[in-house]
Amino acid sequence: MSQVTRNQPLGTPAWIDLAVTDLAGAQDFYGAVFGWDFATTEDGATCLLRGLPVAGLRQAAEPAVRAWDVHLATDDCDGTAKRVLAAGGTLLEAPHEVGDLGRAALAVDPTGARFGLWQGRTHLGCRLVNEPDTLVRNDLVTAEAATARAFYCAVFDFTLDGNDDLPGLDFTFLRRPDGHEIGGIWGHADAPASVWATVFEVADTDATVAAAKAAGATSTEPENTPYGRSATLTDPFGTEFSVIARP
Repeated sequence: MSQVTRNQPLGTPAWIDLAVTDLAGAQDFYGAVFGWDFATTEDGATCLLRGLPVAGLRQAAEPAVRAWDVHLATDDCDGTAKRVLAAGGTLLEAPHEVGDLGRAALAVDPTGARFGLWQGRTHLGCRLVNEPDTLVRNDLVTAEAATARAFYCAVFDFTLDGNDDLPGLDFTFLRRPDGHEIGGIWGHADAPASVWATVFEVADTDATVAAAKAAGATSTEPENTPYGRSATLTDPFGTEFSVIARP
């Protein structure tokens, strides 16, 4: 278990949320798959595990991208937004206040991948991570890996290293200056679009896949990897995400 009690260092995935057209249906699905409870508002819902926020759902007329959005931590949203622009990114939403929860921005990197910035105040972001039914990692999948590596290092001071566990694949770890791994970049020449992929930890991949299929999802067959047993699912609304049961 990893409980978050303060704002995360620069560049750490701090929050994830998903735009949905059917808020009630999304709650039914993700509640069945991960056992989440929900605190619902007029425009969305906070996903809760043991009463703590682990993700968000946002009501939307039509999502711009059918993927979970990752929001990277910063203690200076305005300053980091300027670094995004200087490194060749664009802003979909300029830095703005989100009530007393924090300050946010929404950006697109030079490869076309969306990501958010989050400067937490009363809302730190995901309060539980790296345990079953919570966020465990985010990886950028892109056909322009070199461009992505240069951009994220410039904006967030990441360092890079390769992965000997995956020979022949274009994968690079992203690490904070303190050496902590925050995710990675997958280079796929045939990637149809650049997107930050979201991975949830689960206790039992096969059982989670069965529950997701029963709730209307499709899935790849679970497979063993150097890091655990994983599968990629698509929810009933077209959003892809992955699950992994770590050793």
